[in-house]
Amino acid sequence: MLFRLMVDHLSAVFTDRHRLPHGTRAEFLRRARDHYRAHRVPGHPVPARSRLRHTVIRLGLYRTQRLTELALSLGRRTARPVVRLAKSLHAVALRLHYRVQLRLPLREDRAVFAAYGGRGHSCNPGALEEAFRTFAPHIRTAWIARPEHHHTIPTATLRLRPGTAAYWTALARSKYLVDNTDFDRRLVKRPGQVLVQTQHGTPLKHMGLDLQERPAAAGDVDFEAMLRGVDQWDYLLSPNRHTTLTWERVYPGRYTTLPYGYPRNDVFQRATSEDVRRLRESLGVPEGSVAILYAPTHRDYRRTQRTTLDLDRVLRRLGPRFVVLARAHHRHGGPLVSPATGRVIDVSDHPSVESLCLASDALVTDYSSLMFDYANLDRPIVIHADDREAYEAARGTYFDLRSFAPGAVARNEDELIDIFATGHWRGSRSTQLRSAFRERFCPYDDGRAAERVVRHVVLGESGSPAVVPLAERHPVPSAAAALDRSPLATVPRPATHTPVTETR
Repeated sequence: MLFRLMVDHLSAVFTDRHRLPHGTRAEFLRRARDHYRAHRVPGHPVPARSRLRHTVIRLGLYRTQRLTELALSLGRRTARPVVRLAKSLHAVALRLHYRVQLRLPLREDRAVFAAYGGRGHSCNPGALEEAFRTFAPHIRTAWIARPEHHHTIPTATLRLRPGTAAYWTALARSKYLVDNTDFDRRLVKRPGQVLVQTQHGTPLKHMGLDLQERPAAAGDVDFEAMLRGVDQWDYLLSPNRHTTLTWERVYPGRYTTLPYGYPRNDVFQRATSEDVRRLRESLGVPEGSVAILYAPTHRDYRRTQRTTLDLDRVLRRLGPRFVVLARAHHRHGGPLVSPATGRVIDVSDHPSVESLCLASDALVTDYSSLMFDYANLDRPIVIHADDREAYEAARGTYFDLRSFAPGAVARNEDELIDIFATGHWRGSRSTQLRSAFRERFCPYDDGRAAERVVRHVVLGESGSPAVVPLAERHPVPSAAAALDRSPLATVPRPATHTPVTETR
């Protein structure tokens, strides 16, 4: 042990240029070699990580060591330029490959899909990809995603990694391009290609060109590039009249709007009670519990997106039958609460927000467009808007959510607790508000939106099948729907009660 420590120390002194006077390194190495030979322990094992240092001391060859150092230094200096050159050559080769592919014939039987800039199989593009395989099986589908999301892609679908030769081939030669945000800005849309922009929500907050007046929300948005992208759209999906009017104003273009509903919401009309039971079990929701999906939106004016809502306190006040499924916005990039505890289940990484909606019994949100999708389930929605003035000042909204809410509205944490404690979250007034909200924002989401899109875009059958009226739809009930109609919580009413269920 002492011998090894001695050699390690001698090596450390020798390799540190600042610890030896100028011109003495050769003499030091010669003396270190003599010490090594004088005190060497025969058969002493040398760890693999120390072998090079021990060899330098044992041989004591200063010139050889100096040449080795120079070679290593030269290698380090040339490695970075070589790597940069290799990357540049690779990029040039990919651009050339793309240009060549653009001159080859389109593949009429190919479709490529993407969502949220390279994330997994999800949202409207995910539902449409499944519908392509069902209603247009002659079309071969591919999905663009980063490697960490490839596990979400169905086995029947080709996996594409962004930036690869296969990726550029698919963009250049596939007839159908489907996305919910933006494809690569370097995309050259060819004559004959069909680009379907699905979007990913009904707009409550300001979007598109309206962000020109909201610099805090717009950030580094390139509006000219945005409009060039809009010029490539052939079809834009819409789930309601409000969305159609908003998109056509803030994303002006020559595309055709398809008011067929959002494909991702089809599952709400097709799911069964067994699906709900299975989803709750997979998430760890205890049987007999009331599961609240808490899904706040992104805030442009905050550096941190951690929730200000004390979920542990809320659950303590509501009692043991309530659990929270905490879902961070997809732009957050981390859990909503850290660490998740007991009855707070972090579901931020779950690949399907639709599955979370099905597993829950109620939604608590603020300004998230998820409320419009969730309304299709006809389950209770509670708005927690504790920063309304700040949010509207930074981002802006298209209507006053308090005046046309999908359910009870809480202005602070205590009001939120009160809404659930008294049962107002699923009371008659909340049901009336939700019914009016559904009439306005859920006219087309009848479970066959994806089919209508595929039949129109691929098969040339416009408006088929007909939309099922809202009154004739029967979405799967929540697990808590069968529970008794008591408040389910044992919270004393506040001394100064605020009526939070009135229309605001």
